[in-house]
Amino acid sequence: MNSLGFVLEPFNDNMQSSFLFWLVTMKSIDLFCGAGGLSCGLKMAGFDPLLALEINSVYAKTYAANHPSTNVITADIRDLSEYDVCKLLGLKQGDLDLVSGGPPCQGFSINAPIRNLDDQRNNLFKEHLRIANILKPKAILIENVPGIMSLGQGTVVDAIYEELEHMGYSISHRILFAGHYGVPQLRFRTIFIAIIGKVHIDFPDPTHDCEAVANFTGAKQYCQKIYPLLDQCLRKKTTVWEAISDLPPLLPGQLIHDVHYPVGAQSEFQKELRKGSERLFNHGCSKLGKANLERLKCIPQGGSWRDIPHDLLPSGLKRARRSDHTKRYGRLHPDGLCSTILTKCDPHWGSFFHPTQERAISVREAARIQSFPDRYFFTGNLTQQFEQVGNAVPPLLAKAIGEKIKHLIS
Repeated sequence: MNSLGFVLEPFNDNMQSSFLFWLVTMKSIDLFCGAGGLSCGLKMAGFDPLLALEINSVYAKTYAANHPSTNVITADIRDLSEYDVCKLLGLKQGDLDLVSGGPPCQGFSINAPIRNLDDQRNNLFKEHLRIANILKPKAILIENVPGIMSLGQGTVVDAIYEELEHMGYSISHRILFAGHYGVPQLRFRTIFIAIIGKVHIDFPDPTHDCEAVANFTGAKQYCQKIYPLLDQCLRKKTTVWEAISDLPPLLPGQLIHDVHYPVGAQSEFQKELRKGSERLFNHGCSKLGKANLERLKCIPQGGSWRDIPHDLLPSGLKRARRSDHTKRYGRLHPDGLCSTILTKCDPHWGSFFHPTQERAISVREAARIQSFPDRYFFTGNLTQQFEQVGNAVPPLLAKAIGEKIKHLIS
């Protein structure tokens, strides 16, 4: 018994094995890696990305700059031989712990005008599984948008299950809400986890008390829920202001890059994201036209297009019902969550006006809202930087998933 009155149990073999397991770094590869949000979070969970594949050279450059020890291949996955991957990495079948990736989701997204099985992007998950089938990793992770659930009346999901079960994997999927894992954003992702053999698969429990109304239909039963006994143990949601309040003011079109922080961290979230970084990168925002500057003056925190006088509205919104497009031309509320970060943080499509400044949010602010650490920087022009941030999996969400996978394959 120690001085505080607690009985100290001996460090037994089971405890030692569990402790050592969490210290082990696991081997993974990331297909369709983009700028690397998924790899960033999985690395936090203890996965070492040996190889990453990305067809876009600018995105691949960002990934390589932030993961210098990873072998980054810039190529179309359809041109990649799974046998070459084994040879390149010096791996035998079964050596790899995880094959992860997010096949391009533009064809699946609820924001896309066409969603059908003929879109070539909707068949790239087959290439993901082709690589995995030869490597035979202990686990396979596929992430995508909720729209994949209803594509082809569920035939895409059925095909993923059928193929993975044929390969000898147990599989399950859920729709996870990023806000449940400390991400200050209204973002949902569909997550497929497959584990070799007969395994019961569960998903990471929420860590933050956060709610959102799903803007999709036909798949809500797959959303991860907060149960009454759990919500008393959860942390408070991470707000927009906790994410970005320490970043210096900008004028529309201004860029602040590679400078020292002007002030200290203002929240625990900021302290965490600043770790490993002494300088600020990619804090640049888009210019605003005269019409948008006039509209912005009329929008309060938490407000939207409905606060803009009718004569200042874009022509399309003049005909809109008051119940439609609720996030368009929105000004972020400091105590709330951000809209889903898109590849264009254009106010016409969501709530992307800064809470207190007369401008749209910057790349770094979007990255903070996605939960990227500040040491993570983005290459390319401003448009390409926003694309990379918007396409990424929030690293904190990826970390939670990675920790669960690590437990499942233990």
